[in-house]
Amino acid sequence: MNFKKKVIVAMSGGVDSSIAAWLLKKQNYNVEGLFMKNWEENDTNEYCASKKNLKDVQLVCNQLNIYLHKVNFSYEYWNKVFKVFLKNYMQGFTPNPDVLCNYKIKFNVLLKFAIKILKADYLATGHYAINSNFHKRELLKSWDKSKDQTYFLYTLNYKIIKKIIFPLGELNKNIVRKLAHKLNMQIANKKSSTGICFIEPKNFKKFLTDYIPIKKGLIKTIFGLNIGFHDGVEFYTIGQRKGINIGGIKNTSNKPWFVIDKNVSKNILIVAQGSNNIYLRSYGFIIKKPYWFDLKVLKKKKKCDVQIRYRKKSLKCIIYPIKKKYIKIFFKNYEIAVTVGQSAVFYKYNICIGGGIITKVFLINNINKIGS
Repeated sequence: MNFKKKVIVAMSGGVDSSIAAWLLKKQNYNVEGLFMKNWEENDTNEYCASKKNLKDVQLVCNQLNIYLHKVNFSYEYWNKVFKVFLKNYMQGFTPNPDVLCNYKIKFNVLLKFAIKILKADYLATGHYAINSNFHKRELLKSWDKSKDQTYFLYTLNYKIIKKIIFPLGELNKNIVRKLAHKLNMQIANKKSSTGICFIEPKNFKKFLTDYIPIKKGLIKTIFGLNIGFHDGVEFYTIGQRKGINIGGIKNTSNKPWFVIDKNVSKNILIVAQGSNNIYLRSYGFIIKKPYWFDLKVLKKKKKCDVQIRYRKKSLKCIIYPIKKKYIKIFFKNYEIAVTVGQSAVFYKYNICIGGGIITKVFLINNINKIGS
């Protein structure tokens, strides 16, 4: 029985965190909800809609008869997450704000608030992950592999995770949605939220233009041919196809164009044709300051799987320690569109063992930057 254990559930107003709270109450925990506001700028229905989300959270808490705490971490989010995110974007990288938010806010600032201020025993979230305690604390992939979110949680370690509960780790998303309907929750049909401050991908570029000015620049082929214009290299990622707006080009094939490189200093976007073109292929990369779940520094080579994008299939790889704060990773086979700034997450079977930010990519065909 867990009736003496107090757990604070981070609630966003969505189905996942709502059912997480219900499950924990059913397990006889002393459950309280917490709504965390992380954004003040453009707080409208077009972007964050935190007022609507708070209203949804309150409805769920009323239905479950649990107390709701409200906290504003907008200042912390702006300084610890968004400013870092913008800086990386303006340098031409492809950062993941959800990883940084988990590391700096949810499982740092929020966790400390829940444990020290609210005197909770645990913090719970609606992440699809498993906090194993069979032999020792481990972070495992969820049963629903299509929804697994350990990719965003690799910065956690065993010291942190002993204070975390993931109630949804052994459930399928469809079951979670069905439970919400069965309980007559008003949020049962609410669409799942993704991205920075839950901004939809279709609004992402528009959102960024509030902070990064549009700077028209040339689009060039690998041969230096000018074939169009772009709005600023910061708005494009390696491997991107949509949104480049290149029409039919004389003496070229009908294959779609893909971003293969960016010259940030000269604001030049470099493209090539074909999703599997050689200019997108890489055989490995480097990570500086990796995070390891067991906190031990890697001292010898290690075979494992690596995931370089969310919902991307894991790849076989070998990790080599270079120095104390660097590791070099080689794929068993080549991979497409590996990008500096992305997170790479390592797994041994279904166990998340760590990860880090890609700082250098080893390309199979290492072209010189066009216009350099």
